[in-house]
Formats: sequence, structure tokens, C-alpha cells
Amino acid sequence: MFEAKAIKADDKAAFYRELIQQLGGLLSDERDAIANAANTAALLFTTLPDLNWAGFYFLKSPTELVLGPFQGKPACVRIAVGRGVCGTAVAQRRSMLVEDVHAFADHIACDAASRSELVVPLMRGDRILGVIDLDSPLPARFDRDDQRGIEAVAEIYVEASDDLPG
Repeated sequence: MFEAKAIKADDKAAFYRELIQQLGGLLSDERDAIANAANTAALLFTTLPDLNWAGFYFLKSPTELVLGPFQGKPACVRIAVGRGVCGTAVAQRRSMLVEDVHAFADHIACDAASRSELVVPLMRGDRILGVIDLDSPLPARFDRDDQRGIEAVAEIYVEASDDLPG
């Protein structure tokens, strides 16, 4: 049985190397996308400090994301492509690092306590399949090191999951 280990690292690069190693071990013997998303969300939520939400949205049609496995308070179920941080990440096909969600014109507030957000697309080749979404109650919680780390997490998740929706 897998057991997440506390990550004690002096810098974010070392932290994410350890996180990625743990994620690889966690997903190594499972190919189911939903099970892998659930475990990935749980690992992110328990190892990354200062999060109030960690989870997935899957692209169910060309115009809509639908909530997947997550950790945190109940969330918005459907997000239109192009709306909010998640929908914008899909429409622009790129990661979105938002230091202050109140300054993001089209932010969708599923949890009023959220102050910053990091959204990373799930890509298989040139197809976008969904996003990993992280929220924090702290402003400017995420930086480029977090973005690179979660982009690596997204790659491992996609590679490990055969039956991704989308």
C-alpha cells in the first residue's frame, strides 16, 4: 500500500522532484484515469502547503469542463470553456498562474476563501483533456516553480492514465 511521505525540502525544485517521485510510485500500477485523478488530487492536497482546493476538471465537450476528483470544499460542477481561470486555460491552451483571483476579471468563485490559483492543462499530444486546478487562501501562493512542478505532475498523470475522458 502506498503511503505519502512528508516532503522536507529546502527549495521548490527539490520538493517537486520528491513529489513527482511519490506520484510516479502512486500511479505506477494503475491505468484508470478517475482513480489516478483521485489519488493525484489527494497527494497534492496533503503534500502542498497552503491549499484549500486541489482537483481536476475534464473536458466533456468542446465547450464545457466538468468537475472530476478533488480535495476541498464542494466546487462548481460545470465551467464553460473560456470562462474563469480553468476555462481560460483550456481556451488559451496554457497554464494560468493567478496571484490575485479578485483581479482576474472573469474569476469564478467556488470558494470565497480562495485568493490565488494555478491551473495546468492536461494534454495528450495536441488534444486538451482537462485541467489540474489548485486554489489557495493566500495571495500570490503560487510561482513559476510551482507552475513547472504541477506541469510535470500533469504529464505524469496523463502518461499513467489510459482512459482519460475527452
